[in-house]
Amino acid sequence: MEAEEKMIKTEQVVMHEFAGVRTGKASATLIENILVEVYGSQMRIRELAGITTPEPRQLFVQPWDMTSIQAIEKAIQKANLGLSPAVQGKGIRISFPELSQERRVEFVKITKKLAEDGRVALRHVRRDSLELLKKAKTAGGVGEEEIEVAEKEIQKLTDLYSGKIDSLVMNKEKEIMTV
Repeated sequence: MEAEEKMIKTEQVVMHEFAGVRTGKASATLIENILVEVYGSQMRIRELAGITTPEPRQLFVQPWDMTSIQAIEKAIQKANLGLSPAVQGKGIRISFPELSQERRVEFVKITKKLAEDGRVALRHVRRDSLELLKKAKTAGGVGEEEIEVAEKEIQKLTDLYSGKIDSLVMNKEKEIMTV
């Protein structure tokens, strides 16, 4: 049960990471976690401002405190996302340029790397779970048959969540490559 919870969390992390990969349309998840130096500490943009999508390829960041607008703009520029924020009135407008084919291929590679990191995390969960089973076996109280059944169940879970990550990758790749 504990292994399955960890695998579910791993899948959710991969999905969240994928949301941060650009697909040509504007997404608040792309910038919401950028750290901004304000009030003498580091804060995420989502903690400092509202982020809206007025058009499919545009974001609008509206700070709750206007004194932080320059710091937010500077943080977005420093994030190296290839975006150019522009201060307009009481907010920052970010336009997303159309993606070139080579940039799309680059984003697919990033997506595949994130997916592989997720699969590695799943294998770590499997390994840790199998080690716990071995410890339980040596400590006694758990029979051979129960251990075998549990090992097969852990492998089934690993295969299931690895397959889910594979389908997430295929969907994200299709989304990225769609012009």
